[in-house]
Amino acid sequence: MDRRTFLFSATFVGAQSALPQSQTGTRSGEGAAAQTQPEGHLRIQKARAAAMAMQRRDWEQGILAQALLETGDREQVVLMTRSAIVQRTLDGRLGVVVAGGPTDPAMGGVAYAQAAQWTGDPQIRAAVDALLTWIRIKAPRSREGLLYHVFNAPEMWSDGFHGAPPFLAATGFYDEAMAQIDGFKQRLWNPEKQLLAHIWDDGKRQFTDASFWGGGNGWAAAGLAQVIRSLPGERRQDRDRLAVFARQIIDGCLAHQRPDGLFHNIVDRPDSFVETNLAQMLAFAVYDGVQAGWLPASYLAHARKMRAAARDKMDSDGFVQGACGAPEFDRPGVSAEAQAFCIRMEAAGSKFA
Repeated sequence: MDRRTFLFSATFVGAQSALPQSQTGTRSGEGAAAQTQPEGHLRIQKARAAAMAMQRRDWEQGILAQALLETGDREQVVLMTRSAIVQRTLDGRLGVVVAGGPTDPAMGGVAYAQAAQWTGDPQIRAAVDALLTWIRIKAPRSREGLLYHVFNAPEMWSDGFHGAPPFLAATGFYDEAMAQIDGFKQRLWNPEKQLLAHIWDDGKRQFTDASFWGGGNGWAAAGLAQVIRSLPGERRQDRDRLAVFARQIIDGCLAHQRPDGLFHNIVDRPDSFVETNLAQMLAFAVYDGVQAGWLPASYLAHARKMRAAARDKMDSDGFVQGACGAPEFDRPGVSAEAQAFCIRMEAAGSKFA
């Protein structure tokens, strides 16, 4: 773990939003003080409180931990890591409360690795090592080494761009992260539409779902942004290549944006329901891209429009309504991942307030 710990620390420094830990949660007696905080911080508090009340599966635990990492909420990241370890499997996966996918636990890998770095706790270090071994060696994959998204079929999903690649890149396995991204892109990318299809069956060599699901494209844009953060200076060519790809996905989605700033669940199909989370995912990726210098500042206007539209969908309890909803993700509702991306969007956007 020593080499990976060093690489993780070196690549992640400066990537977190500069939000004081005291601003990521409201405690008893702090109500009056909270009213003086910027709106973005207040929305983080509300989204966080609602998310923590939700039941969560492995990827939901992981992406929420990542969101809280980006707010600087060190205490909560460590607690979420410890709770994910309680629900570990013998093969090394963390946070598995129901049968899930091979790479779903990796959604929290970056946050869990940071918790290991912060605490020096040998149990957390061992759990992160086991998760990394699962992803790198044990998880089901194609003959070319591309990770499958489910256990019962040789499928690759657009969600996968945000599964293993950010975890691999943050722990120093840059070549492996790039290989996964390139392999997924080869199978899922539609250059004419500038969008990713949702599911490819590598056994049948055909699409299981060729639709351009908004959530999958959002996962990909956000995942690429996170990998770009972690690539060191000597990987400039890889950074530039991923930046072009991420910008293409963002542009491909923006071509189908509704006048209200939101998108349809299948982005090029107006007959699919209006969905909230893609706007949050893309806003996060844009803010992160402008901050990191791989997107021009002109994209901030797009991020602000999407952020404003998504803010209008938060209810009085802090739930982001109209997202592609859990548990089946086939209708509008709420989800832990939408809560997480609300937090990520607000944390990233606060740098440009």
